[in-house]
Amino acid sequence: MVELKNAEALEAMREAGRVVAHALDAAREAAAVGVALRELDEVARAVIDAAGATSPFLGYRPSFAATPFPAVLCASVNDAVVHGIPGDYRLRDGDLLSLDCGATLDGWTGDAAISCIVGTPRPGDRELIDTAQRALDAAIAAAVPGNRIGDISHAIDTVAREARCGMPADFGGHGIGRQMHEDPPVPGRGRPGRGYPLRPGLTIAIEPMMMAGGRDSYYEDTDGWTLRTTDGSRAAHIEHTVAVTEDGPRILTLP
Repeated sequence: MVELKNAEALEAMREAGRVVAHALDAAREAAAVGVALRELDEVARAVIDAAGATSPFLGYRPSFAATPFPAVLCASVNDAVVHGIPGDYRLRDGDLLSLDCGATLDGWTGDAAISCIVGTPRPGDRELIDTAQRALDAAIAAAVPGNRIGDISHAIDTVAREARCGMPADFGGHGIGRQMHEDPPVPGRGRPGRGYPLRPGLTIAIEPMMMAGGRDSYYEDTDGWTLRTTDGSRAAHIEHTVAVTEDGPRILTLP
């Protein structure tokens, strides 16, 4: 079931989204050579706690997961596409780091992700992140009343294919509101004019995941969560929570 949000709910989601943005900014600022991923999770957790919010990630266990997620932050490095568990790995010069975070405040949830480079960029990494950002920008631009979910998915797919990037076909964005994952799903591929209609009050998390090698295949790491590219190529993941409004798309996860 899809719940369309009124103005009051959108304002509440905006506040939750602000917490997410601040947590991601703090984690990105703390990301440096020698810093353990676990430390970044602690930074994000402190921001969420200080805001009086909770984490929808911590303890989350979807049907595909053997164990609950143990952190408030997903930290995915290099060939890890999404869902990386922040453990004892210490960042190295040139790592491509993707951070995904959520927060629930006063019953409403926000979800966003960023990708960044630690230290010296490697060839192609900046372009990969820029491609993910272009895909997100194009998808957000398509999130207007009268369009459909397929228009958003097609916008992502078009940018990915032009850049010859792969995408994990069965993972993508989702509806969001009172829960982190709600209807409708927002896949990375779709046909324009198809799928659920976009109406004012619809809130969705749009999250392009780009894999530099061009393949769509991935595998699940032994931790039961982290998804990695099968060819070892690097990946970037960027996400915003977005509301469809009569005045155009509204990003809810900005600082």
